[in-house]
Amino acid sequence: MVTLGKRLWGECAGTAWLVFVGCGSTVLDSSGALQGSSALEMSLAFGLAFATASYAFGKISGAHFNPAVTIGFTAAQRFPVRDLLPYIAAQIVGATLAAAFLAYIASGRPGFELGASNFAANGFGAHSPADYPLHCALIVEFVLSFVFVTACLLVANRKEIAPLAPLVIGACLMLAYLVSIPVTNGAINPARSTAAAFFVGNWALDQLWLFWAAPFSGALAAGVLFSCLNGGAEPSASFADGRSEAG
Repeated sequence: MVTLGKRLWGECAGTAWLVFVGCGSTVLDSSGALQGSSALEMSLAFGLAFATASYAFGKISGAHFNPAVTIGFTAAQRFPVRDLLPYIAAQIVGATLAAAFLAYIASGRPGFELGASNFAANGFGAHSPADYPLHCALIVEFVLSFVFVTACLLVANRKEIAPLAPLVIGACLMLAYLVSIPVTNGAINPARSTAAAFFVGNWALDQLWLFWAAPFSGALAAGVLFSCLNGGAEPSASFADGRSEAG
């Protein structure tokens, strides 16, 4: 049994890696339209970052790296309620540390101004990469969060594919980002959205509510549906190896 402290460390480190690689792929590259990278490059960065972090920390923490995933597993009765808030706090801390590191590195580039940069923050309306309005952003984030969390739950329930689970979920995340980047700059993860908004401030903080409300709603719907269809399933916090790490 892995202690809660070690699991929180795993979530913090894994989320930090996810945000550093995913957001860094666009923040640190000044060559493209989406503040440095194409949607494909950014999506691939998030997907590979998730897969590698899952292989590294999956057996420690269960490899959530996303408050929405933790909410979904809790709603599906596959994660203990007592660990919900500590996990979310660890994920936000990890994401914020990664964003701070990115801000420090990016500030060394000539001409870079954090206040003038969107810093890979999520937004809608005038702050959507393709000017999509609020209702489009809300629908996309809800649906993709529902699909992503459902995929995580289904993979966790398939112990025979445990060795490939991080790759499957990483590919799912990559596809979700491919769809969502033009609309919201790719969220699906409230910790990732919060970390970027902290450094952008102003409009990013004003619009942050959507990037908590939509992923949480989608995750809750996925968790409740999974629980109804798989009542009495053995609790599990991990889709990295198909075994329970949370007890």
